[in-house]
Amino acid sequence: MRDGNRWVRLVIGICGFYSILIAPSFSDAVYPLKVSANGRYLVDQNNAPFMMIGDSPQATIGKLSPIEADWYFTNRQARGFNAVWINLLCNKSTGCNADGTTFDGIAPFTKIGDIATPNEAYFARADEIIRLAANHGLLVILDPIETAGWLTTLRHNGREKAFNYGVYLGNRYQNFPNIIWMSGNDFQDWHLRKAGELTRAVARGIQSVDMNHIHTVELDYPTSSSLNDKNWASIISLNAAYTYNPTYAEVLNAYNQSTSKPVFMVEANYEFENNNGTDTGTPNVLRRQEYWSVLSGATAQLYGNKFSWQFIAGWQSNLDTAGVEQLGYLTKLLAGYRWYDLVPDQDHSVVTDGYGRFSSNGTVGGSDYVTAARTPDGKLVMAYLPTVRRITVDMTKLAEPTTAHWFDPTNGTFTSIPGSPFANSEKREFTPPGKNHDGDDDWVLVLEQLSSSRH
Repeated sequence: MRDGNRWVRLVIGICGFYSILIAPSFSDAVYPLKVSANGRYLVDQNNAPFMMIGDSPQATIGKLSPIEADWYFTNRQARGFNAVWINLLCNKSTGCNADGTTFDGIAPFTKIGDIATPNEAYFARADEIIRLAANHGLLVILDPIETAGWLTTLRHNGREKAFNYGVYLGNRYQNFPNIIWMSGNDFQDWHLRKAGELTRAVARGIQSVDMNHIHTVELDYPTSSSLNDKNWASIISLNAAYTYNPTYAEVLNAYNQSTSKPVFMVEANYEFENNNGTDTGTPNVLRRQEYWSVLSGATAQLYGNKFSWQFIAGWQSNLDTAGVEQLGYLTKLLAGYRWYDLVPDQDHSVVTDGYGRFSSNGTVGGSDYVTAARTPDGKLVMAYLPTVRRITVDMTKLAEPTTAHWFDPTNGTFTSIPGSPFANSEKREFTPPGKNHDGDDDWVLVLEQLSSSRH
């Protein structure tokens, strides 16, 4: 565990019940980010591991004034977010004006539809907003020309203009530290040769002058990862998993695609939305997506909200939601441990029984699969149980006697398991203590080395 990642817990009962009182965040990074030496997670310029906890306010530049953006960033920083996904260009497809102008009428190009004519006033507005995000410690996942709304424009402009537009952006933003580039967005046509070439031309144009920032790409829904298109392999350093199905399946798929490109969950079901026709973005669905992702090898994940991704009416009163609060509990949980050393338990050598059914299809709410992960030194095991059941853990995978707790993901509290600490021998069964605080069935099992216990 890194120095400075120790947290304070307040004992509030006599039965081994703990509550998170103070916890560090991941918002003190020194940007720009890079990939860790082992290729499995992101680090900052000091090589400090960086768990990206991001929001998805895609329409920020088109819909918000700098004052509104600063207010929004203040809220997100306070809530523990350290990243925001923003589209540099925004039209009707992502909640902005159909012609791509900002709410107050600033066009991105002086000649409509001609990406060779960038409007200084528009990009100065974008600059200001990105700098405001930096003032709040926020990384900006910046999409240069998102493909859900601007692919037709790219086709009309052609490859040379696409590349030169990328050069323009690379020159403009190469010295903004708080950026990573993300191409695509609901990129349903990525497999079409021209569409792929045009989008990569923009990215290659950026890379030709900007060597300071890493790249990723979001491909198509309902399920994809960046490396499904091998043409992006030489451009990207970060593999984006995208799914409306159980997130563990696509995150693990991306995790296994490359040992040198970390995976992050770029998009899943948003709060208050229904993307796959069955799951609604309830707190329970969001928790499943989030814990499945981090225990399947993700170095990052993005949350989304129906109101704030496009800034529709009522967005200001729909920021401090249950989904956001509970994501904060996950952030604090991870900050207390060496999350970056966790290796997914894909062969069920740690949780050997009771792990449910793995499914790459179906609904989030309908999956009962347990994701588990272990540090190679055997000092930490975490397992997320979406439903109450008995699981069996091979305790010999732990390095020494182990303290055991249940973590309630709905209120951020720990409950000691009777009989703990346990010997690191034989197999042991664990069953959650019934309903969690919200009346749901999901819990996190935390097994940690006795000598490093902080309780």
